[in-house]
Amino acid sequence: MFARINQMKLDARRAGKDVIDLGMGNPDHPTPQHVVDKLCEVVRDPKSHRYSASKGIPHLRRAVTEWYEKRFDVKLDPETEAIAVIGSKEGICHLFPAVLDEGDLVLVPSPSYPIHYYSVVIAGGHLHAVPLTAEGNFMPDLSKVTHEVYPKPKILILSYPNNPTTQVVDLAFFEEVVKFAKREEILIVHDLAYSEICFDGYKAPSFLQAKGAKDVGIEFYSMSKTYNMAGWRVGFALGNRHVIAALAKLKSYYDYGIFTPIQVAAIAALRGDQSCVDEVNAIYRRRRDVLVNGLNNLGWNVPLPKATMYVWAPLPEEFRRLGSMKFSEILLEEALVATSPGIGFGASGEGYLRLALVENEHRIKQALRGIKKMTENRRANGVTASAKKSAKS
Repeated sequence: MFARINQMKLDARRAGKDVIDLGMGNPDHPTPQHVVDKLCEVVRDPKSHRYSASKGIPHLRRAVTEWYEKRFDVKLDPETEAIAVIGSKEGICHLFPAVLDEGDLVLVPSPSYPIHYYSVVIAGGHLHAVPLTAEGNFMPDLSKVTHEVYPKPKILILSYPNNPTTQVVDLAFFEEVVKFAKREEILIVHDLAYSEICFDGYKAPSFLQAKGAKDVGIEFYSMSKTYNMAGWRVGFALGNRHVIAALAKLKSYYDYGIFTPIQVAAIAALRGDQSCVDEVNAIYRRRRDVLVNGLNNLGWNVPLPKATMYVWAPLPEEFRRLGSMKFSEILLEEALVATSPGIGFGASGEGYLRLALVENEHRIKQALRGIKKMTENRRANGVTASAKKSAKS
């Protein structure tokens, strides 16, 4: 589905059309200058051009564990409870072959970031979707999640602040997750990609802050969004030492780690001036306000997210019967706005669009004008009503 939207976007741009891309969560601002400067400095040293360490150089692992202690008051051993990964996506994808046997069952929320599904399938595991609904505040019902599930699940994947729903949780939720994991003897894998992209006074907790969390799980942290380092591919797996050791062993067969100058630059990001993070948040907050307020003024019913770089928007009532994929196509064809259809994140994502805050405020206002014009044209021509009947039949 995403490939279909991407191809339509490419075709439109080749035809000279100005497409406003709110589809992929690809940060549009540069990496902080002091991080870039450190990369340039280190890359000039020929010694840094040699093979690196698969699990990450020691100074980088120490830097991220220091960051975790300062940010979350969580103490981690950089030798046994932390490993660098080539972006959290790579880390998650390699985790499952390290800890799953073929046929093992994994509980994956729906909707969810697609690699949460695909990494299990690639490893030969089986999926059981855990629906996240608006009625349940896009959180799993832990009292029901393992009922009538066979075989016994081995892993539960979670991600809060959530992509795509933008739902946030408090530490009490993770404390309940730890109790659930111990009771059910299940491993927790938490994806914390958006811990620092938070608004309106909200601060995201780490799963590892919950008492006993390291006994039952690990957490992935990514520098992609926090420091505008998406293309640099730097992330970490942290937590249970046995799981970290399994991932480290598998990765040692696959790669020699991240290019050393990038690792050193990542240290500069973690230990340097953090005002750049506040600046990133301020940019996303302004864009969020423009987009959400604009959509609500057009008659949509869109909540204001407290975190992430996304807006999770229910389809307008008059277009709901079309489904998220068809409506995404209409937005691209007639409003020249690219979005991600909710169905692409799992069956429970149907009825929603995910819009990424990766265009500036001027472009977002331009997108809103395009959406308004498309909607008014369809209403004037009676196309929405006929589309409803067609979809229903």
